[in-house]
Amino acid sequence: MSEIREARLLKANSLINKGFEPYAETFKISHTTKFLTEKYDYLESGEEFNLNVSIAGRVLAKRVMGKIAFFTINDQEGKIQLYLDKKIIDDHGENTKFLSFEDIKEIVDIGDWIGVYGIIKKTNKGELSIKVSKWVMLSKSLQPLPDKWHGLTDIEKRYRQRYLDLIVNPKSKNVFKTRAKCISLIRRWLDERNFLEIETPILQSEAGGAEARPFVTHHNTLDIPLFLRIATELHLKRMVVGGFEKVYELGRIFRNEGISTKHNPEFTSVEIYQAFSNYIDMMDLSEELIKNIVSYCCNSLVINYQEKEINFSKPWKRISMKNVVKEYTGIDFESFNGDFKKALKTLEKVNLEIPLDIHSIGRLLNYVFEQKVESQLIQPTFVIDYPIEISPLARPHPENKEMVQRFELFIAGRELANAFSELIDPVDQRERMELQQSLRDEGDLEAHRIDEDFLHALEIGMPPTGGLGIGIDRLIMLITNSASIRDVIAFPLLKPEITSN
Repeated sequence: MSEIREARLLKANSLINKGFEPYAETFKISHTTKFLTEKYDYLESGEEFNLNVSIAGRVLAKRVMGKIAFFTINDQEGKIQLYLDKKIIDDHGENTKFLSFEDIKEIVDIGDWIGVYGIIKKTNKGELSIKVSKWVMLSKSLQPLPDKWHGLTDIEKRYRQRYLDLIVNPKSKNVFKTRAKCISLIRRWLDERNFLEIETPILQSEAGGAEARPFVTHHNTLDIPLFLRIATELHLKRMVVGGFEKVYELGRIFRNEGISTKHNPEFTSVEIYQAFSNYIDMMDLSEELIKNIVSYCCNSLVINYQEKEINFSKPWKRISMKNVVKEYTGIDFESFNGDFKKALKTLEKVNLEIPLDIHSIGRLLNYVFEQKVESQLIQPTFVIDYPIEISPLARPHPENKEMVQRFELFIAGRELANAFSELIDPVDQRERMELQQSLRDEGDLEAHRIDEDFLHALEIGMPPTGGLGIGIDRLIMLITNSASIRDVIAFPLLKPEITSN
């Protein structure tokens, strides 16, 4: 690699010696490759269209055949062929601002950024091309691109050097284009329904709104510990207390947890809160929103994800956690009547080893669901009515005080959204936060902290509210058929490379 770099440095210096700048300041572009290839594809083989164009892109291929040369360049929208004729390139008279044919042949490498002027031409072989009259070096590449036939096959290198991945893997570029379209659509969809986007603090004195371990930092001037937010929930609820009835935030969340194909410590979510609504309303909202996203990005409501067909068009199944566990395992938690020991004995018969830190029947139900059911929920499914022990911010269910009005949406065997009828009773909320704090004091680093200011806000008064959170990265995984969350995050967190001296 160092020999290639040295050879390319010599070419950059050669440009300087000839009076050319290897790293241009600017270049005015008249058209994109996509516009030209779509608009002028009708030309017949050998036909020219006398439209002066200027385009720029990175050189991906180079073929020189005597006094004729062909290059392929790509820009953000696509690629196009360049047709170079020595006679035309060198016909500049006294004008020496542009590279000669020999300069181009000797100095330009695959990977260089170049700008060209010319007209549209369909070659005799039917390839739409730019018939180049002038050529400008925009940025000399000193490192070679991955082999065009094999691409960037090292998966970890694709994540570490995403810029290379984007250059040689069109699928990766399309993933991030789709991601941008999706995020733009979510904002537009919510804005059109009179939701207001609020920016809440990333640095917080109390990390709340979820059961998760936060990242800890320190503010030097104030000399206080701070946490990166694990959710936007509690601050958005404060906005509802303040009189904003429909609010949301789409942004980064940080959780000091494990890394896998489904988890990244830094991820993107959208949280949505609507006054005078409940978790049923949030189910309706999330189903409508996600159907719009899938239809917009995939042009269909039936998609293929990792060889599984997922149909978003049908009304999505809604089933309680107890019933879905019974459906998939045959275990009827209603039959235990809250008897934890009886439940344990039943679960021993199905060879399910229960962690020692599970001491309540609600946590036991959730554990069985996660271990035996969750991965089987391929079609869109709302699992509703969760145990109160694992939902400290959700409203109690009116028919069963051991459960809460909460749902999680599962698609392709993983959670995509989480929502509550929000708990607005400040006395109940304080009791639950105190219980969470006691669990934290006993060593549960994911338990919720007491947030006195939030409790004070609830005492001011919060209207009935439905809240919803959707994981953007997992949604993008679905609509781009990506197997890993790292495929849809431009720069996922990775362990530093070990380099030898």
